[in-house]
Amino acid sequence: MPLFDTLSEFLTGTMGPFGPIIAVGGLGIIIVMMALALMLRDKNDPISKLGKAGREGTVSKIKSDPKKEKLRRASNNEKLEKYKAFLEPKSAEELSSIQMKLMQAGYQSRDAVRAFYLAQFALGIIGLILGVAYFTMALDPETATTKQTLMYVLGPGAAGYLLPKYWITRRVEERKEEITNGFPDSLDMMLVCVEAGQSLDQAIIRVAKELRASFPSMADEYEIVAHEMKAGKDKSTVLSDMGERCGVTDVSSFVTVMNQSTTFGTPIADALRVYSAEMRDKRVMRAEEAANKLPTKMTLATMMLTVPPLLLILVSPSVVNITNISQ
Repeated sequence: MPLFDTLSEFLTGTMGPFGPIIAVGGLGIIIVMMALALMLRDKNDPISKLGKAGREGTVSKIKSDPKKEKLRRASNNEKLEKYKAFLEPKSAEELSSIQMKLMQAGYQSRDAVRAFYLAQFALGIIGLILGVAYFTMALDPETATTKQTLMYVLGPGAAGYLLPKYWITRRVEERKEEITNGFPDSLDMMLVCVEAGQSLDQAIIRVAKELRASFPSMADEYEIVAHEMKAGKDKSTVLSDMGERCGVTDVSSFVTVMNQSTTFGTPIADALRVYSAEMRDKRVMRAEEAANKLPTKMTLATMMLTVPPLLLILVSPSVVNITNISQ
């Protein structure tokens, strides 16, 4: 493009053959410094703001007992705590959104958000360094255009920055698929446990143990539910949180059914029996749908692998005869 070529010639004439690289690197440094300045402007991170109201009522009790203070800080990563201003979003909405996405991906730890932003920042810087190194060693800076400079220098940095988002998105989809496949089996086992005389809490613990080998994501969710119920949290709230963490329609419907059964006093076994039968039928319908899609997906491959050999077998004798007659 004329504008890029003119700018490249100007930078080359002003700062030498490495002028475009120096300009792009300086632009990247300026952007990073501006981002750091914006992060440092507000010292109070959203986690501190959201937890401030809850801490105000108990801070005096915690300070009076050093053991409780040590226990409260034991779960925090001190290395990431030093850089919390750089590794956390600046709004409560963004924090809640990324926390929910990481939970749906299976990352339940307290430092998951900070680790995610750290991975974005570190991979972006590493990609930028690798891009500059490749551009310097593999290409000729004197003949490269400004478009090539931007593509080879900033492209790896942008790819490194977006790689954690891509990874989390893939993890969310894989986990949702695993939960969808394992949910009907878990309902059948839960129904057996409840009909055998166990309570819902005991049934959830037993199902989590049985599902660990085949569907670990589903087992993790049931274990979280069991621990929250043991801690005294309201059962309907625990089940609702499970539906939000899973992000699967079947689980959300199951939560609604269980909450309604508890509200109206109907037997849990009857609700599980009806809903587990519905989930089995739904799984069969998904399998039939996938089977019906196979002929359409195989049409192109069948044509590519079958038609050329068939044409070769049918046409080659005629081609040989025509060749012999012409000679």
